[in-house]
Amino acid sequence: MATSAAAASFFPYLVAASASHRRGAYRIRASSSVSAVEGAMDVVSEAELQEKGFMGLRKTKLVCTVGPACVEALPGLARGGMGVARVNLCHGGRDWHRAAMREVRRLNEEEGFCVSLMVDTEGSQLLVADHGGAASVKAEYGSEWLFTSKRIDEVHSFTMHVNFDKFSEGILVGDEIVIDGGMATFEVTEKFGNDLRCKCTDPGLLLPRAKLSFWRNGNLVERNFGLPTLSAKDWADIEFGIAEGVDCIALSFVKDANDIKYLKTYLSRRSLEHIKIFAKVESLESLKNLKDIIEASDGVMVARGDLGVQIPLEQIPAIQETIVQLCRQLNKPVIVASQLLESMVEYPTPTRAEVADVSEAVRQYADAVMLSAESAIGAYPQKALAVLRAASERMESWSREESMQKLLPQHQLAIALPDRISEQICTSAAEMANNLAVDAIFVYTKYGHMASLLSRNRPNPPIFAFTDNPNSRKSMNLYWGVIPLQLPLSNSMEDNFKQTVKLMKSKGSVKPGDTVLVVADSDLNRPCAATSVFQSIQVRIVD
Repeated sequence: MATSAAAASFFPYLVAASASHRRGAYRIRASSSVSAVEGAMDVVSEAELQEKGFMGLRKTKLVCTVGPACVEALPGLARGGMGVARVNLCHGGRDWHRAAMREVRRLNEEEGFCVSLMVDTEGSQLLVADHGGAASVKAEYGSEWLFTSKRIDEVHSFTMHVNFDKFSEGILVGDEIVIDGGMATFEVTEKFGNDLRCKCTDPGLLLPRAKLSFWRNGNLVERNFGLPTLSAKDWADIEFGIAEGVDCIALSFVKDANDIKYLKTYLSRRSLEHIKIFAKVESLESLKNLKDIIEASDGVMVARGDLGVQIPLEQIPAIQETIVQLCRQLNKPVIVASQLLESMVEYPTPTRAEVADVSEAVRQYADAVMLSAESAIGAYPQKALAVLRAASERMESWSREESMQKLLPQHQLAIALPDRISEQICTSAAEMANNLAVDAIFVYTKYGHMASLLSRNRPNPPIFAFTDNPNSRKSMNLYWGVIPLQLPLSNSMEDNFKQTVKLMKSKGSVKPGDTVLVVADSDLNRPCAATSVFQSIQVRIVD
């Protein structure tokens, strides 16, 4: 008992693990499993609010990669807090991609969830090698292997088939081939034609579709094959995603801002501007053009796995923090991805270092954290999500108690006066909300811009963003601390406030005496580029 008391004095936020954390899903009321009602809060946020109150609402969004292991588990993942379902079009076939996407849409339409759909393109810059088998193969020390681009139907021992004909261009005898960022390493002993004969110097597992990088004297061998960022397969995948109603496209191996602008122009010509483009930062080229890429995109994914193939591992933490900070300054949502809970692909509990890794991403105020193989092919997708959620909630609680958001640097984003007014209003609103300890922030918005500016300041109270645009609701699903709701809005802020309070009181989400800071967005009834701005902040007490 004395030890417990001493621990509590040093760590006042230390609590015992709760049963809800072990369950892996919130208690969704049975009455919620009906068709989603316009204006209703998504059932997960509603359950969180009922259980934990306003300040207990989780701010960090959770992204799950959908794969063969979790298509049937999608309802459980949705109940566990999944806000975005990511479908990696590099793997699997159209049938299960389609089945997964349609199941997500069914959950939204019939059971009251609000899960956005994201698809990943494969990209044409990736060097991938495959041994031809269904499972992993062990490369032993000293064993000799052939890396070839020749198409062979049969599986050959000690042979890796590379997906690009010119993969060995510029490679010299003595160079190293690193597999999947260090799973195994080979030294090039002979080069003949386009093929390489290599000796294993660091034994390890060779997975199907392993990623290659070439190193010389401790430095990455940089090569530009002149391939477009989007291959013919990528364009076909994008068309498939559009047909299935995706909300976001994650663009792989982005080299510069032009890659983003090109795809955005294509979508704009088809009146599909609501589909958001996330740039995956996973190469040296993307790091060299980082600010331009972030400014051109709608959001960023820090793909640490592929990034770690191209840069020394010890540089990843600093690069991650730099990207997260820059995204927040530029008001773009950022997802921290890859190997957060990698051990849970096989084991039901994570390492403590993995939990610390998740917590660090949350401490940096990333908008979202993502499961990759843990949910796509892992044995325990729902347990992995429960760990991700519990670690996020605990670090958020600590950051809030320590007022860590006060340490966030402020960066003026806008140039035009109307945009500067919007930015200042949201910065002031977030400060007021914290200083007055209000219960919640309400913002009324058509396109979600004011909600994003509020989120950028990382206020303590949750941000309830009301919109009459269904596409805006889905896009706001990745903003830190924002709970998007869809309902008809009028030009009167008073009418909107009364309508939303009545709705939320009927659900038991707010009660008399709750204090709400209300922000009105001028984009309700005029274009975003309007020269005059009518915006306001009010503090209201619920009657």
